[in-house]
Amino acid sequence: MSDDQEAKKDELLALTSIYDEEEFHQAESGKEGEINLCLELPPNFKLLVKGQKSTEYNISFLPPLVLSFELPADYPSESSPVFTISSKWLTRVQITALCRRLDELWEENQGNVVLFTWIQFLKEETLEFLGIQSPLEIQSICSQQQQQCESGLKEAVDISGEKSKPQDLDARAVQEVDPRTDILTQLLDFDEAQKQKVFDGKVFCCGICYSEKLGSDSLLFKECQHVYCKACIKEYFEIQIRDGKVQCLNCPEPKCMSMATPTQVKLLVGEDEFARYDRLLLQSSLDLMADVVYCPRMSCCMAVMVEPDSTMGICPSCRYAFCTLCKRSYHGLSNCIATADELRSLRDEYISASEEGKKFLEKRFGRRVIQKAVEESFSTDWLKNNSKQCPCCGSHIEKVHGCNKMTCSSCQKYFCWICLGALSRVNPYSHFNNPDSPCYNQLFQGVAMEDEEGFGSDEDD
Repeated sequence: MSDDQEAKKDELLALTSIYDEEEFHQAESGKEGEINLCLELPPNFKLLVKGQKSTEYNISFLPPLVLSFELPADYPSESSPVFTISSKWLTRVQITALCRRLDELWEENQGNVVLFTWIQFLKEETLEFLGIQSPLEIQSICSQQQQQCESGLKEAVDISGEKSKPQDLDARAVQEVDPRTDILTQLLDFDEAQKQKVFDGKVFCCGICYSEKLGSDSLLFKECQHVYCKACIKEYFEIQIRDGKVQCLNCPEPKCMSMATPTQVKLLVGEDEFARYDRLLLQSSLDLMADVVYCPRMSCCMAVMVEPDSTMGICPSCRYAFCTLCKRSYHGLSNCIATADELRSLRDEYISASEEGKKFLEKRFGRRVIQKAVEESFSTDWLKNNSKQCPCCGSHIEKVHGCNKMTCSSCQKYFCWICLGALSRVNPYSHFNNPDSPCYNQLFQGVAMEDEEGFGSDEDD
């Protein structure tokens, strides 16, 4: 085995022992390989998205730089490795600068293996070498299309601060981003995936059962950072969904309002539970929209969009035209017809309503209907407090004076004012003289003295 072959073999063996399979991949030929280099970002590193409104995002990870290489037969004694550098978030100008720096490192170390030196430089010095600081400015896809730039990043300048011409770009500098894709989405998705990977490898104490579980068996509420094991939180979610409390899938920590995302719910509950959750969540969202009502037909219940200042809804499913106020068939400009139950409650609703609420009720039912309902309601209250109903015919009877043996003015039947029991036509007073009667000796119960003195006959009742 030649010295070059032995050096290459030792170098690749060393890289295999240092980096795992996700970071370093070696081809079967033993001459080619690829290494993914995730740069270590400083704390509180941010992305700045410029457009109509500037927005900042905190990130902890950026997609890796990919160094692909092929080792010539006379490496390392004579020739440098043939390589390319690719990136999703660097411009070709910046990648070109990195390629040239790798060439310089080869010149400084010619005759020696250089891959590990390249890797260390790319991993530890790239940000400083390119002058990249927080916030890293990128452009959304809309800005890309407007400016017709060749990448998803802001057009960068080289190390000297001057823009590079196309002929100055290195063919080994590869930019992986499609100009038609949104680079921001890709960067945020990668950052989220890497954070989840780190979380999965750590051990946490469940805030419910207090057992220690791996992050892969736990769920993190992102807003508050509270962690619970999946078994506990799954049961908690299923109970809330079963009870229809889809707006209450918040962190179980007392007074914590951090909400679970639909993605987290879907990962834990079954298909049926998630379908119910999704349906109730949509319905609760529609309920909050002022321009959305539901078809009143029980067999339909489709959501219906209503035009502003209109009381007519037309169901897109069953084509039923209805009044959005009373939920009955559409009646044009005529007032809604109140049912008996609605009239009974209309007075209290009208009296306690604000001025705006009163105008709405008058618009819905009409002022005359409202006035009638109020008057009838007051009459009903007076009858309830000052009269009793005859047990025989149901007529309302007011007792002005006299004893508790009453004669109905409508059906002329006798009844007891105390217990409302019907009395014998032959001897009505036996009800008050019988020791077994609940009203025994109570003929004059509750009667004022002046009434007792003036008591004469039944005709006075």
